[in-house]
Amino acid sequence: MRTLHSSAMQGFRCGDIVEIASTEEGFVGSYYEAMVLAPQLRANRGYIVQYRTLIADDLSGLPLKEVAPVAEIRPRPPKIAAAEFRLHDVVDAFDNDGWWVGRITGRNSEGDYFVYFDTTGDEIAYPQNRIRVHRDWVNGKWVLL
Repeated sequence: MRTLHSSAMQGFRCGDIVEIASTEEGFVGSYYEAMVLAPQLRANRGYIVQYRTLIADDLSGLPLKEVAPVAEIRPRPPKIAAAEFRLHDVVDAFDNDGWWVGRITGRNSEGDYFVYFDTTGDEIAYPQNRIRVHRDWVNGKWVLL
């Protein structure tokens, strides 16, 4: 398996680790890690992926496999070490099997960060190891907000 750091315009190959942006109501603003299994052959509209944290609804207990549209796929972001986060930093917090975009609103006495999610209106405390710097994939490059 490899992590893709080049332009998405070149396409993804079998075994690439990617993230899928959810467009489902209640899940907008979340990304789920998956592995590319194959390109979808019909009209090159997407890729067949297998999620790392999402399980199929058929009670098999197996990882969910589905066709992800090209517009919803991005490479897995490179890891950026952050010694600490500042107020209003845009971050991704790992929760409910995926990465959710939010912003830092404070810190508690245990050192956890409060993250506010515009999409849900929730503010939740997370330890630093469940937060990463948010980046957007724009025109084949990672962009910090």
